[in-house]
Amino acid sequence: MSEDDINTGEYPTEIHDYLVAFEKSLGSVDEMLKTMMSVSRSELLQKLDPLEQAKLDLVSVYTLNSMFWVYLATQGINPKEHPVKQELERIRTYMNKVKEIADKKKASKLDKGAASRFVRNALWETNAEKERASKTPAKGKKRK
Repeated sequence: MSEDDINTGEYPTEIHDYLVAFEKSLGSVDEMLKTMMSVSRSELLQKLDPLEQAKLDLVSVYTLNSMFWVYLATQGINPKEHPVKQELERIRTYMNKVKEIADKKKASKLDKGAASRFVRNALWETNAEKERASKTPAKGKKRK
């Protein structure tokens, strides 16, 4: 937005920087939408696993509802009193559920065999118990 494009007499000069930043943000959103629209949805979903598909769907619907929130605000309607607020909250709860699932996927898994060996070796055993344990075959993979 250049000075020539804007007639600063139409609005207070204090908000000029905000309007410039807003226009830049709109340009970024426009570029992102063009990028997303250039690839067909089915083609995009084929490349993603189900968890990533859910994330994409949630981000898309959240973005759409957020843009509607902004539209309502520009029309002088209080979006906090509009059903779009409940929809955004609902979407956020699903986003949190997907995040929990992703975090569980990343969490380390317990190796029960290794844990039992650690515990067994950490506990004190008498010599008779050690001999008996060494004579019994180990449960696990057999070597060829």
